[in-house]
Amino acid sequence: MFDTYLTMYVKPNPPGKLSPGQFERIAKALADPRRFEVLETIAAAKDECAYARICDRIPVTKATISHHLKELVQAGLVDTQRDGQYVHTRIRPGVIEAYTAELARRVGGAVGAMGDGGNGGGGGA
Repeated sequence: MFDTYLTMYVKPNPPGKLSPGQFERIAKALADPRRFEVLETIAAAKDECAYARICDRIPVTKATISHHLKELVQAGLVDTQRDGQYVHTRIRPGVIEAYTAELARRVGGAVGAMGDGGNGGGGGA
């Protein structure tokens, strides 16, 4: 499946599954605070969010917004759809759910250990 700009191929993954390397791409995409702000803006729109709305809410150039959207699309977090001169974006909730499940699987034990003071449940001194 090509993105709406026909510039990159984004392989759709089965529902609830991440493609190989996608976990790392998502982590990298979310590590940028401005990109995370773009994602939050899209998510706040409920169904879909117009590109112009993102540009109105985030004080950076349109080129910077486009770059962040490209990274979010490549990570599989959002889809874009062109409607004439307008671009609409939407969250891919299944991908976000799969990412959070994989994150919990990978660090779930460490989070549990942190809940008991980080001593692995040994009781302490």
